[in-house]
Amino acid sequence: MNETCTNAEQFLSELVVDLGLQLKVSAEMTDEGCMLDLQGEDSHFAHAENGELLDAFETLLFQIYGRQLDREHRFVVDADGYRQTRKKELQAMARFAGDQVRKNGRPFTFGVLNSTERRIIHTTLQLEEDLTSESVGDGRERRLQVRLR
Repeated sequence: MNETCTNAEQFLSELVVDLGLQLKVSAEMTDEGCMLDLQGEDSHFAHAENGELLDAFETLLFQIYGRQLDREHRFVVDADGYRQTRKKELQAMARFAGDQVRKNGRPFTFGVLNSTERRIIHTTLQLEEDLTSESVGDGRERRLQVRLR
């Protein structure tokens, strides 16, 4: 495991203790980046409210250690397999949106999604020859739209 991932694991371990959460942090470096997993009695807090705490931890880690990561890597914080479950949901949503666009010919615009979630949908649809996806809008108003090519 690289030094940045080790430092992120140590920082997050100390942070969850300071927050009074009963969680153990483990980390590993993968092709995607530094994967940090939270396990313990309080793991349900981490993925409550659509994983907002997981997102906050990722944002914090990126702000502190992001410049030390290679450009193609990122921090992914997970608990109880929440991220993998969410990824499967987003892939299903992408397929549904594609079917709707093909069926009625009108663009399909998703609600609020964070950048990681938008990326999963883009990736899911990128091999579809008759569909295109793009992010439209700025800031909190940014949405993902799927339409026919």
